[in-house]
Amino acid sequence: MAKPAQVSTEVVQPHNAVKPNPPLKKLGPAAKWGDDRVGLGGIGNFLLRKIFPDHWSFMLGEIALYSFIILLVTGVFLTIWFKPSMGEIEYQGSYQLLKGLPMSEAFASTLNISFDIRGGLLVRQIHHWAAMTFVAAMMVHALRVFFTGAFRKPREINWLLGVGLLIMGTIEGFAGYSLPDDLLSGTGLRFADGLIRSIPLVGTWVEFFLFGGEFPGTLIVPRLYMVHILLLPGLILGLIAAHLALVFYHKHSQYPGPGRTETNVVGIPMFPTFAAKAGGLFFIVSGFLTLLGTFVQINPVWVVGPYNPAQVTAGSQPDWYMGPAEGAVRIMPNIESYIGGTTWSWNVMIPGLGFLGLLFVSLGVYPFIEKWLTGDDSEHHIVDRPRNAATRTAIGVAAMSVYAMFWLSGGNDILAIRFHVSLNQVTEVMRVMVFLAPILAFIITKRICLGLQRKDQERLLHGSETGTMMRTADGGYYEPHLPISHDEAWTLTQHKQYMPLDATAADDRNGLAKKDVVSRNRSRWSRWFYKDRVEIPTAEELIAARDHIEHEKHGELDDVHDPELTGKH
Repeated sequence: MAKPAQVSTEVVQPHNAVKPNPPLKKLGPAAKWGDDRVGLGGIGNFLLRKIFPDHWSFMLGEIALYSFIILLVTGVFLTIWFKPSMGEIEYQGSYQLLKGLPMSEAFASTLNISFDIRGGLLVRQIHHWAAMTFVAAMMVHALRVFFTGAFRKPREINWLLGVGLLIMGTIEGFAGYSLPDDLLSGTGLRFADGLIRSIPLVGTWVEFFLFGGEFPGTLIVPRLYMVHILLLPGLILGLIAAHLALVFYHKHSQYPGPGRTETNVVGIPMFPTFAAKAGGLFFIVSGFLTLLGTFVQINPVWVVGPYNPAQVTAGSQPDWYMGPAEGAVRIMPNIESYIGGTTWSWNVMIPGLGFLGLLFVSLGVYPFIEKWLTGDDSEHHIVDRPRNAATRTAIGVAAMSVYAMFWLSGGNDILAIRFHVSLNQVTEVMRVMVFLAPILAFIITKRICLGLQRKDQERLLHGSETGTMMRTADGGYYEPHLPISHDEAWTLTQHKQYMPLDATAADDRNGLAKKDVVSRNRSRWSRWFYKDRVEIPTAEELIAARDHIEHEKHGELDDVHDPELTGKH
């Protein structure tokens, strides 16, 4: 196991105790001028000496950040040439197959960027791939935070900021996807229009407000353009700034290991090591997205042509992060109501708006639900290994399976065609799997986590396998074990184990109401959350196990050289 690189207790010194920063001195009078007025020396010392844990999973958030930077850079280029207008013109560009065809200025300018602006198609494709990567990296980063429990106190606010970033990123991606005004993006807008109109009572009014009249209107592209290049990027930048500020304020969470405690951070300093690695990762992400934009075609709008409300692209699929919402609508049974002279389309509103709402609300409230279940109000800077939080891990995998089933349902027509089965059969199977898959995923995942916990317990109590078979004097065989290192034992036993909450009476002996009362219902849920977990061996058990292994090891030394016992001749 790797040894800790550096330990930082991160004691904050008063400003007047901070010595002038030597690097700033070398920068000359300008740096001294800034240091005298705004304390650049203290800020520089704090930032440059900040310690970051060295683990590959912490790079997932960086990938999302670097993808967003690439989105901003490529977006500026596209903004110069794109015309956000739905005014109809006759195309006279260089793409001969669409020449003379009526289309919006937005679609014509997209074709112009793709075929007539030098490097335009490359930048368009890098921009689209960066958008896909941005949302994907945020989602995987959120999964890492969830499975390791890094959302717990004091990071609940940062978790909510991350959920807000995921929401903003999804809306931003959909807005940008809709701007070219091609047949595919227009079909996606038509789907969004249906979701809006399904809102009871006010749906039609909201539609007219957003589209400037009945769909498709003439204003939706200019409005989405303003949202896409100004409103949402500004909100995302603000959320990213707040998110990073809280990371610095709380200090970075870290995985369990030797030398790592709740009061320090073991890792590498910001400068020069972390800065060099971060810069290298930025260039890797940039190069990878450039390669994708160069060699992997995405969103060829000229293939489907301009949007026509009377047409729908066969086999049309949205970007992957919008697939589950469409899948939920596709497999929902037809349920409608007629109340007060209006139609209530439950088959659209519940799976579409209900699924997205439930997804993001569940993400936002989960930290507080787990706190209610466990009663844990302590600060956590050492994260969990997913196996040690078996129920939480099982819940996460179950939720992922629901997401996957809805995502697959969004392509039920493609599945039916590729596998030569009935579309109705695919839809009926997916209706069942949406409920069956999370149950199976929960059970299987929890069993795997508990098995891994027992494996860790086995290593603690019996040591590691040697791979050597020994023969005893009476002809029996066994495999000797070696004690594991103290560092590994520390890692396997560092996590805290909490007891399930016991129900308490609402009143004390004097009939006065108690604080922090645990109801029977809460106690039952708490026992369910901790059910079947494997207890960490006590210190006495670990000492006894190590003594036994050492005794077994030394007791065999005389037998190792006996060919009759080892089987070697």
